[in-house]
Amino acid sequence: MMTDKVRIDTLGANSLNQNNETYLARQAEFESNVRSYPRKLPFAIAKALGVWITDVENNQYLDCLAGAGTLALGHNHPDILQSIQNVITSGLPLHTLDLTTPLKDKFSDYLLSILPGQGKEYCLQFTGPSGADAVEAALKLAKKYTGRTSVISFSGGYHGMTHGALAVTGNLSPKEAVNGMMPEVQFMPYPHLYRCPLGIGGDAGVKALTYYFENLINDVESGVRKPAAVILEAVQGEGGVNPAPVEWLQRIRKVTQEHGILLIIDEVQAGFGRTGKLFAFEHAGIEPDIIVMSKAVGGGLPLAVLGIKKQFDAWEPGHHTGTFRGNQLAMATGLTTLQHLKDNNIPEKVAAQGEWLKGKLAEMQKRYPVLGNVRGLGLMLGIEIVKPNEAPDHMGSYPADGALSALLQKKCFENGLILERGGRHGAVLRLLPSLLITNAELEIFLDKFENALLCAGIKPL
Repeated sequence: MMTDKVRIDTLGANSLNQNNETYLARQAEFESNVRSYPRKLPFAIAKALGVWITDVENNQYLDCLAGAGTLALGHNHPDILQSIQNVITSGLPLHTLDLTTPLKDKFSDYLLSILPGQGKEYCLQFTGPSGADAVEAALKLAKKYTGRTSVISFSGGYHGMTHGALAVTGNLSPKEAVNGMMPEVQFMPYPHLYRCPLGIGGDAGVKALTYYFENLINDVESGVRKPAAVILEAVQGEGGVNPAPVEWLQRIRKVTQEHGILLIIDEVQAGFGRTGKLFAFEHAGIEPDIIVMSKAVGGGLPLAVLGIKKQFDAWEPGHHTGTFRGNQLAMATGLTTLQHLKDNNIPEKVAAQGEWLKGKLAEMQKRYPVLGNVRGLGLMLGIEIVKPNEAPDHMGSYPADGALSALLQKKCFENGLILERGGRHGAVLRLLPSLLITNAELEIFLDKFENALLCAGIKPL
């Protein structure tokens, strides 16, 4: 009876003020200035199903954010809800530290089975519940195993907001007020096919960056000590949806192996079918030493896991812990998600949809030159907004337009479409919808997006 009363009272409180503005004002009273999404997406969510969200004023939105890629199967998928119910009625504890259960055993076995080589060379480490927690563990392990202290990361990379993870993140804004970052982090340029960091562009730019990395590791006068690890995303997410060129990524794998440097691939956002393969690094046919997994691996609930090549598992008992590493509900929803993705060939569907959608956006780009570049893999796509009336650089790329990107995000929201922004100057509109989104729903996205362009005062050619 107590449970029913709490539920009824909560619903009653919510029904008192069915108004977005009221909830946002109360949130501003309750929460720190650090809150971010409500400033860009000013609504209070009442319910959600699949790719659709309904706010407290009964407005509907097509959700192309999906919890920043966490909700691989969308909102409230019936199999996910059933897996939660199964745990609740099973008698399992919800919280087990790192003690095992039959559910954890089954989840671990299945997760290992989808890692390279069916996971025969890997073991798992359950960390704290966020991707940043897993990044911290990966960095510590690399230093412990190698006995070295430095780390190489890449411009545009995003690995989290905790102390070590922030140190290897490219974005300078959150670093400005934090002194004493983790030392010995060397940043290198990440390939960008639209805005080559070397100013060369095309295949020549990729080859130059590939040579640059190899030379830096081999050059005894580089000034950079041999690192414990190289950490990167095979497709940069927050950095503007930049896929790593296959040749470049393969050479990084080769060089790190030759020099005993651990390669950490951050698959927190790009993993589990998002790019059209189970893992984004599979596009290059490589095997990382450490795979960082979170977001979709928990099926919408908090969970983070490392896949570690067994020869690098240098931990001693208790040398890295995390209270919530035994989240049984997340293992249930995670297992359900992984099985659904694999059993229904969702990565193949996503790969095909991504190519179809990029083609449709390329057609739209011809009518709206402000869409300067469309890129990405699968259902991890980015649209860079530019100033086509200004002079392009020597590579033919127009100046980024972060202000227009922000306006377009606002107009999309007003048209019932939720998108995120990222990249330099926030100029890239990013798509991260549920992997179960249908072609009909993607057509709705295209209609809403074009309507947002028109509402922003952008006239087609």
